[in-house]
Amino acid sequence: MAKPSASEAPKREPLAGVLLGGPRRSLEKLGSQTIRVVSELGEMVSLLLFAMLWLVRPPYRLRNHLAMMEFVGVGSLFIVVLTGTFTGMVFAAQSMYAFGLFGADALVGPTVTLALTRELAPVLTGLMVTGRAGSAVATELGTMRVSEQIDALKTMAVNPVQYLVAPRVLAGIVMVPILTVVFTVVGVLGAYLVTVVWGGQASGTFIEQTRYYVDAYDILSGVIKGAVFGMLIFLIACYKGYNAAGGAKGVGQATTQAVVVASITIFVVDYLLTIMLLL
Repeated sequence: MAKPSASEAPKREPLAGVLLGGPRRSLEKLGSQTIRVVSELGEMVSLLLFAMLWLVRPPYRLRNHLAMMEFVGVGSLFIVVLTGTFTGMVFAAQSMYAFGLFGADALVGPTVTLALTRELAPVLTGLMVTGRAGSAVATELGTMRVSEQIDALKTMAVNPVQYLVAPRVLAGIVMVPILTVVFTVVGVLGAYLVTVVWGGQASGTFIEQTRYYVDAYDILSGVIKGAVFGMLIFLIACYKGYNAAGGAKGVGQATTQAVVVASITIFVVDYLLTIMLLL
């Protein structure tokens, strides 16, 4: 049997190409992922700007805005109250034990209140709203996208961003700070219950120490964080749902991505806002 000529023999990849192929593919994958993330960030910013623009342009559809505020605020009230109450109670119980080791029981009230107003209330409220309302928004818009209802709105000369995105983003900006304040109030009441009613600390000590160490800026910090988190939660949920594709599977993936991305964003932005508000 004749051997293949040199021109017909399969060419072998150089050894350097074999050794560098893995890192090169990894860099290419990293680069493509970076481009995709930056592109999505740009699209989200554009979506936010269009939503803000449509908020001040007629028709205003006030009923649509109020319905979304009810869905986000009133609908999430029970889970926020439940979470806030037990968060305050658990944190107070742990603080009583820790401060009791150093004889600083009087600091339980202000410690729990500061933690709630500055960090726990806005972050946990944002996570609860993400799991309940954010996922629902992503699923709703994703279903409308794959069933071509969004395209039907365009054919009826209704702008989808104004009709679908703007009311949801506005509801997040308005209602999440209110829910954050509710979380703080019930959390402090839960801490009072554990510390004073069950722990035996003097009521005056709890109240006066809290009034001394906690001021209006601490509460304002939590409200600012709540507004930013609310905007980001529903912007991400609307973006993921609005761009869903691939039928029911695509809607499920869009919802999962919305919840995961919004939750991670809350923690990252919380750190950035904390640094800014402490300056």
